[in-house]
Amino acid sequence: MEWSDEQRSLVEAVRDFCRREVGTREQRRNLTNGGREPHSPELYRKMADLGWLGLSLPEEFDGGGAGMTELCLFLEETSRAMAPIGGFTTSIIVAATYQRFGTPAQKKLILSGVARGVIEAVAMSEPEAGSDVANLSCRAERRDDGYVVNGQKTWCSNAHLAEHILLVARTSGRAGDHHGLTMFLVPASAPGLTVSGIDTMGGREVNDLYFTDCVLPADAVVGEVDNGWRQLMAGLNMERLILASVMLGTAQRAFDDVVEYVKDRRQFRRPIGSFQVLRHRLADLATEIECARLLVHDTAAKVDKAPDTVLPRESSMAKLKATETARRVTLDAMQMMGGYGYTTEFDMERLVRSSIVSTVYGGASEIQREIIAKTYGLSEQMS
Repeated sequence: MEWSDEQRSLVEAVRDFCRREVGTREQRRNLTNGGREPHSPELYRKMADLGWLGLSLPEEFDGGGAGMTELCLFLEETSRAMAPIGGFTTSIIVAATYQRFGTPAQKKLILSGVARGVIEAVAMSEPEAGSDVANLSCRAERRDDGYVVNGQKTWCSNAHLAEHILLVARTSGRAGDHHGLTMFLVPASAPGLTVSGIDTMGGREVNDLYFTDCVLPADAVVGEVDNGWRQLMAGLNMERLILASVMLGTAQRAFDDVVEYVKDRRQFRRPIGSFQVLRHRLADLATEIECARLLVHDTAAKVDKAPDTVLPRESSMAKLKATETARRVTLDAMQMMGGYGYTTEFDMERLVRSSIVSTVYGGASEIQREIIAKTYGLSEQMS
C-alpha cells in the first residue's frame, strides 16, 4: 500500500510515543496494575492530549478529521506496542454511531467527550441473544414522556469505565424480530442500572448490566425508534475494521517477539531459528500477516472512498482473516518458545489470551463466514 506523508508521519509518531511510554514490560505492568487492567487512564489522557483519540472524528467536535485508513494505522501500531488503551475500541465504535444518527446535542456530548478521553460502551448482547441479535428481549416501554427499561445485558466491554452506555433495547415486536429495536443514550450513573464485572482470562474487560425500572427521557433515543437494527448494520464496516486492525497489530507483535527469541535461544549448540522447521513456519506466518494487512488496509481505503457504503463481504473478510491469523500466530509462537512462551516472564501468554477471544467477539468467525457466503448467493434456502 502507498501511504501519504501524513500517514507515514502518524505511524512514526505513534511508534515513537509507544517506544517511550510502553516500550518495556516494567512500564506496561506499572500502567496496568501488574497486567490485570487492560486500560490505563494515565496513558489514555496523554493520547487524548496529542489528539489521537479523536483522530477519525469531525474537526467541529475536536477531532482530527482523518479517515478509516488513519484510524486503522493507529490501532495497528498501538496494539503492536501493547499499549493498554482497551477502552478506545468501544469508544470509537460508539462515537461513529452518534456521528451517523445522533442529535446535535448527543453528537457534541459523545464525540467531543471521546476526543478528550471519555470512555463509552455499547450494550447489545444478552444471555439468550449473542450472534442472534434479533432475539433481544431487554425492553424499553414508553411511559409518559420517556421510557422505562427492564432486562439484562451481558459481555458489555468497558461498561465499568464508561460515562455512558449505548443501549440497544426492544421497543416493539417480540424476540426474533429485527424490527422494533431502538438505541438509547444511558448515563452510566442512571438509577436502575447496575454494572457487575465478569472475570475473564484477559482481566476486567466485560460486564453484566441489569436494568430495573431504569427511567430514560424521550430525548435519550438515538436515531429512529424501532430502527435500531438498520442503524447497527450501518456501523459494521467500522466495528469489524477496528477489531481487525487491533488483531493485526497483535499478530505482528507476536511475530516480532518470536523472531527475536529464536535468534537468541540456543539448543543443540546453535540458535533454534537456524532449524529449517522453524524457519519455514515463520515464513508462513509472515506471509499470513501480510495477507491480512493488505486485506484490512484495502477495505479501509474502500470505506474512505465511500463512507456510507456497507461492505459486508470485505469487512467480514478482514475481521475473519485478521483474527484467525492472530490466533494462529500467537499459538504457533508460544509453541516455538516452548515453556518460556507459557510463562509471565514473556509477553506471549498475554498475546495468546488477547487473540483467542478475538474470533468470538464482534461477530464470531462462524458468523463472518456465513455473511461472506451469503454475499455469493449461498444460503440454507437454496434449492
